[in-house]
Amino acid sequence: MAEVVNLNKVRKARAKVEAEETARNNRVRFGRTRQEKEAARRQEEKVSRDLDGKKFDE
Repeated sequence: MAEVVNLNKVRKARAKVEAEETARNNRVRFGRTRQEKEAARRQEEKVSRDLDGKKFDE
């Protein structure tokens, strides 16, 4: 005989696996450490300051 399966549990388990996979992919795509964020912010500020210093005053 075949084993009786609760379809709701199967669906929930499948959804949980898919959610974990999505979360893992998002961590790879969007996740940056605090140090990386600070370094990027400092770099952007430096570029902005350098650019402002090279502007002409007419």
